[in-house]
Amino acid sequence: MQASAAPSTQALRGWQRRALVKYLAAKPRDYLAVATPGAGKTTFALRIAGELLSEGVVERVTVVVPTEHLKVQWAQAAAGVGIALDPKFSNSSAQNSDEYHGVVVTYAQVASHPTRHRVRTESRRTLVIFDEIHHGGDAKSWGDAIREAFDEATRRLLLTGTPFRSDDSPIPFVRYEHGPDGFARSQADHTYGYADALADGVVRPVVFLAYSGESRWRDSAGEEHSARLGEPLTAEQTARAWRTALNPAGEWMPAVIAAADKRLDQKRQHVPDAGGMIIASDQTAARAYAELLTRLTGEAPTVVLSDDPGSSGRITAFSAGTSKWLVAVRMVSEGVDVPRLAVGVYATSASTPLFFAQAIGRFVRSRKPGETASVFLPSVPNLLLLASEMEAQRNHVLGKPHREADGLDDELLEDANKTKDESSDMDNGYEMIGADAELDQVIFDGSSFGTATPAGSDEEADYLGIPGLLDATQMRDLLSRRQQEQLTKRSAAAPAGVVTAPATTYGQLRDLRKELNALVTLAHHRTGKPHGWIHNELRRICGGPVVAAANSDQIAARIEAVRTLRA
Repeated sequence: MQASAAPSTQALRGWQRRALVKYLAAKPRDYLAVATPGAGKTTFALRIAGELLSEGVVERVTVVVPTEHLKVQWAQAAAGVGIALDPKFSNSSAQNSDEYHGVVVTYAQVASHPTRHRVRTESRRTLVIFDEIHHGGDAKSWGDAIREAFDEATRRLLLTGTPFRSDDSPIPFVRYEHGPDGFARSQADHTYGYADALADGVVRPVVFLAYSGESRWRDSAGEEHSARLGEPLTAEQTARAWRTALNPAGEWMPAVIAAADKRLDQKRQHVPDAGGMIIASDQTAARAYAELLTRLTGEAPTVVLSDDPGSSGRITAFSAGTSKWLVAVRMVSEGVDVPRLAVGVYATSASTPLFFAQAIGRFVRSRKPGETASVFLPSVPNLLLLASEMEAQRNHVLGKPHREADGLDDELLEDANKTKDESSDMDNGYEMIGADAELDQVIFDGSSFGTATPAGSDEEADYLGIPGLLDATQMRDLLSRRQQEQLTKRSAAAPAGVVTAPATTYGQLRDLRKELNALVTLAHHRTGKPHGWIHNELRRICGGPVVAAANSDQIAARIEAVRTLRA
């Protein structure tokens, strides 16, 4: 078979056309395209592959992906535009059939035998497409292997939705330039961020429903402790309260899963095939969450475990079907395309910006105007910060701390990201007792709408029953109106002279958030500036993190500042 393919006639999105024109004009050997999850990186890459094959610039294509399932996904997408890629190619194969234009392999596969891939690359003019190239820095051995295997490639196309890492491992074939601060930053040749895609209607806006609640545990001395998620806590308290909340045997997860299922049912009234996914920390938790779902909904979910050989087929079947729920560990958190996912439960202690962005990216692919995604998550400072900064653009920075704004110590993050087989000092003598759930706040477009409503209450139902098809402006207006209605209801129901919120740090934070959001709304009408702009201006003036993660003093300072804010 002649190793050429006609360029696809599939219509390209605006960003894809601009990036393609830039690529064809520059004819670079290395090209880094950064595009938010759900924007269409695969379509863009395959269009370039078709152009280069048809022009004879390259004779073969090699696609390198993070997971086994993505090998099949890429091969199917390529077949749709007339490019034949072999997803079953193995390191034991000397070569593959001439009926294929190329192969799809994993990063791990390349790392286990880089010389074999180097020989294949040198034997024919080859385009190498790196899907989620940041994985090339996962380990020094991986980076070295990828350089050895593909150093002689004719062209290299680098794709990622998250061009940043939480370490200093350089990403192979990425260009770094030093800035005025002396730090080297990754340089993309074309960038299409979440904010751009949101404005173009390519991705959905995301509503985050953050649940707090009081967690209880017992230490090695038999002493009982309790802490409420969402309150200012020590790193150890946060870790234990967080882990206790995620315990499948407790009360927090059943309450949150029930709320998420109600939200999904509401969405399915407008979008009948809308699906939900729970992202679990490990396989044991995933199976337990699946049992909870079956008990609560009467329908057994699809369960995807990374080491199960049937996982790829189950993902494909779920994507093409209409069943409600999928439960997975990390396998579905990156790159896997299931466009009908619209509701998520973030039930994992993984909290790096990279993992969070990739996980949320599974829910943002837009299919029809006005469709929003809803993600349920623990009210933990660094998760709230990441949820509030969904539109932030990041680059990979070498030689600089990457967790300055996470809100938790590095030791806590490292512990939270341990695999199930790793031990933790905090596990010694630590016994979970239980946790209750309360809807703490709703985060949308960078703004926090305080709620503090018990799980299962009528007030919670007001937020779970938000219509499934609303544009960003309608969503913001509705959330503001719901919050004001609840405040009015509570004030009317309280006896004269009775304080309706407990005089605790938690109650103070809740009330301060509500007061600030009300004043920001007034400032919006007074100045004509968007809510997000006002919140950002207050952060610039007063300092501190986003509202969802700010303490009482920081919010109080912004309340004073917003009163005098001018256009």
